[in-house]
Amino acid sequence: MTTKNSKVRRFVGLMMETDPPKALLAVAAALSVVTTLVSLTIPLFTKNLVNGFSFGSLGSGQIAWLAVAFIAQVVSGGVSVYLLHYGGNKIVSSIRERLWSKLLKLPVPYYDNKSSGDTISRLTNDTVVLKSLITEHTTGFFNGILSIIGALGILFYMNWQMTLLMLIVFPVAALVMVPIGRGMYKVSMSTQEENARFASVVNRVVSEIRLVKASGSEPAEFEQGQTGIRNLFRFGLKEARMHALISPIVTFIVLLLLVSLIGFGGVQVSSGAMTAGELVAFMMYLFQIMLPITQISQFFTQFQKAMGATESIIGIMESEEEAQDKGLAVKEIGQTLKVERVSFAYKPDEPILKDVSMTIEAGKVTALVGPSGSGKTTLFSLLERFYDPTSGSIKLGAMDIRDASLRSWRRQIGYVSQESPIIAGTIKQNLCYGLDREASRAEMEQAARMAYADGFIEELPDGYDTEVGERGIKLSGGQRQRIAIARALLRDPQLLMLDEATSNLDSKSEEVVQDALKNLMVGRTTVVIAHRLSTVVDADSIVFMEKGVITGVGTHEQLYASHAMYREFANGQLRMNKSA
Repeated sequence: MTTKNSKVRRFVGLMMETDPPKALLAVAAALSVVTTLVSLTIPLFTKNLVNGFSFGSLGSGQIAWLAVAFIAQVVSGGVSVYLLHYGGNKIVSSIRERLWSKLLKLPVPYYDNKSSGDTISRLTNDTVVLKSLITEHTTGFFNGILSIIGALGILFYMNWQMTLLMLIVFPVAALVMVPIGRGMYKVSMSTQEENARFASVVNRVVSEIRLVKASGSEPAEFEQGQTGIRNLFRFGLKEARMHALISPIVTFIVLLLLVSLIGFGGVQVSSGAMTAGELVAFMMYLFQIMLPITQISQFFTQFQKAMGATESIIGIMESEEEAQDKGLAVKEIGQTLKVERVSFAYKPDEPILKDVSMTIEAGKVTALVGPSGSGKTTLFSLLERFYDPTSGSIKLGAMDIRDASLRSWRRQIGYVSQESPIIAGTIKQNLCYGLDREASRAEMEQAARMAYADGFIEELPDGYDTEVGERGIKLSGGQRQRIAIARALLRDPQLLMLDEATSNLDSKSEEVVQDALKNLMVGRTTVVIAHRLSTVVDADSIVFMEKGVITGVGTHEQLYASHAMYREFANGQLRMNKSA
């Protein structure tokens, strides 16, 4: 269990790792102290003014000093606030950069176990909590303490009896306020968590709005969102009840204190033990104590939130990341790939691949065929090194691919899936996405021609500068696939991986995409996943998989003659093609 002290140390450590602008923050703190000290002198000037009831009682020097004090307070206060916000934003910007960099380096399994809304909340909401603490509450806390100590010292010097009377009230107030403050903290933490959950629901629905509408799931999603909204409303009511308790109690305490001090002070003034100016100054110092107490209580509430946010951020920072540049650089994949006795499971008791061995010949086409759930896509994920085998190895020649640097390995791979991802942006940005070089217009046009994408691109209003919409929604399925193929051609990969790249297309689009794929496959080591045997009958080697096990390897003719399940698979497809 993390102790409070260790939480504070982790928070301070996180701040120091950002290399904060210490000199700038020191200047901001010094100016803030000047502002507080100047504010402590103003009641003394007011006392002399009240005692004389005229400006005549003040000398020109005193008036000048009063003017200087006001100007100094305004200038130092304004500059310190700006510098503090500058420093705070710089710290938070550094944390966000580190967090964003970390999120990009985390492996795929991390995201398998986290909702996107929760991850986004860490990057946005949690860092805002830290910024609020640094820029708004920290100086208020330290200046509040300075203001309270300074004001109490002056008050004891002015009238120790009234000061003691005033101090009796604060412990009583603390007995009431501390439990309420703890309750407020619990509510605020619950609200943060519910906000993250609600953001996750909204993010999922908005990103998949077409699926929601096509499935008629609006009522179900409304119900789920409504649950989050109602929970937030419930937490808001709890917070309102806390405020409803705090506000009257604070008002009662302030009024009680004011009435007591004014009554006691009036007696002192009438007896001559105290002047009217001193009473006014005393009351002004009282407010210089009470306002900082509010700031200090707000600081502790925000500090508790920041501790929770820090734990979440550090939890991400401490997650194991992919070592993208560690290992041997892979210049080319011109050798045979061997999968040797590979087993893999996402969960220990649910194996997906079981002792799989196969050979992927360099420069040839290897097809993976089998029913859904047989482990084909999982094998692709292992080849891309999204995951490492639970046991066994995948070797390029004599080298285990785990010994290769991730960045150089993945640069050799071109991947085209059945729903090729398209980013929001222009066609040009999509074609060049992930390239480590600047592609020329001629290269893009050549890739588009080979992918049979040049025709529809030229017909678009802005050609290669046409916006495709979020996830390429303005393009058809066939157009998206051809953009993905053109992107792979520009990447010029050594190893090509095709995951049912034509399964979602109509027959006309499929024919065009198949021709584009043939252009893409020339001279490359190719691994294909396909449900339609028509796309792989000419493969150099077909691997049949069932429930994570390879049950047959050979050409189409060999498997058709020797493998009963493959023959049934092929006949079923032939019947479907005839009926179509």
